[in-house]
Amino acid sequence: MHFKEQFIRVKEAAATFNSIDATTINGVLLYLAAETEKAVDVLLEENRKDLDRMDTNDPKYDRLTLTEQRIKDIAADIRNVAGLPSPLGKILDQKTMPNGLQISKVTVPLGVIGVIYEARPNVSFDVFALCFKAGNACILKGGSDASFSNTAIISLIKKALQHFGLNEALVELLPPDREATAALLTARNYVDVIIPRGSKSLIDYVAANARIPVIETGAGIVHVYVDETADPAMAAAIVHNSKTRRVSVCNALDCLIIHQQQLVNLSAILAPLVENNVIVYTDEPAYFAVKHSYPEHLLQHSTKDSYGTEFLDYKLAVKTVSGLDEALQHIYENGSKHSESIVSKDANHITRFLNEVDAAAVYANASTAFTDGSQFGLGAEIGISTQKLHARGPMALEEIVSYKWIVKGDGQIRK
Repeated sequence: MHFKEQFIRVKEAAATFNSIDATTINGVLLYLAAETEKAVDVLLEENRKDLDRMDTNDPKYDRLTLTEQRIKDIAADIRNVAGLPSPLGKILDQKTMPNGLQISKVTVPLGVIGVIYEARPNVSFDVFALCFKAGNACILKGGSDASFSNTAIISLIKKALQHFGLNEALVELLPPDREATAALLTARNYVDVIIPRGSKSLIDYVAANARIPVIETGAGIVHVYVDETADPAMAAAIVHNSKTRRVSVCNALDCLIIHQQQLVNLSAILAPLVENNVIVYTDEPAYFAVKHSYPEHLLQHSTKDSYGTEFLDYKLAVKTVSGLDEALQHIYENGSKHSESIVSKDANHITRFLNEVDAAAVYANASTAFTDGSQFGLGAEIGISTQKLHARGPMALEEIVSYKWIVKGDGQIRK
């Protein structure tokens, strides 16, 4: 019952957004950014409590970790969101009908957004900032791994709301247990949409059990295809950055697809990965191409399970193909429609790849690490949608609003 009461408070708080002007919204965000920087020591202390409970070898450890620089970056992202134009009240379409009715299509908030996520405390900041800027209240359900961090973060956010005399129920943090998850997934009439952020298993669970609309985000099985015309040095840099910049995020590379004519350059392409101790799972042609150059303890034969796997770790699969058609087929069979890249000098190959690959973000001669709201100029992101209805790719302000039709008349009636 206590969850229902909490949901009612959030829904009622969301209705108060009509009386909050843009200046106040931006003021709250700027105040929160400043308070976040002041609270670095407290945030790191609470984050350390979470980190002490997790194995340092767990791929989620990096996602869970806050550092002074990451907190500064979070504050910068909040300021970026404050500086973006409001997505509300935009006239998407406007027309006058033959009968004199004036019809407008105008953006409005979604209402109450529920977000279920795992060990990523930065999500708490990102989700609130974007939801608040777009006029939405939010209910957050973080994982138990980040409970200390999330509690400290929500306390900061509520302090900012209180400072401006606003309803603190504009953001709520549910306890990190299954009962709270079940309550949120079935909160019809109180929550307008659920967004899961995390592993494929989490997303699948939410999609299967939710009684309210779901926007699926997160799981990324990412490929880079190096075709026969690719520059090996460029390929090496792109593969290294895509794989190792941050292995625990959804835009990290999972499978290198390489044209058989590039096997002579495979050693050079993989060489930068050695410094990060990346384990490479190769098919037979690739294995024989690098067995005398890549460290033996890091080189393994691939299996069927090596492909179509989101590693979230210092691991990489390698697949050898005879041409673009085979590469496209491999992505079709194993991808998750997240981010895919081609390294090539062939304009026709690039055009086909960009047009034919079905993914939220498709790259030519660039790292997949750029699939990120801030990198796309969106300020931050609430998640990366891999579906097609409503939103796709990095979701920011424009993707967390809806619209309504406003019709003005002068006594018209329909015959």
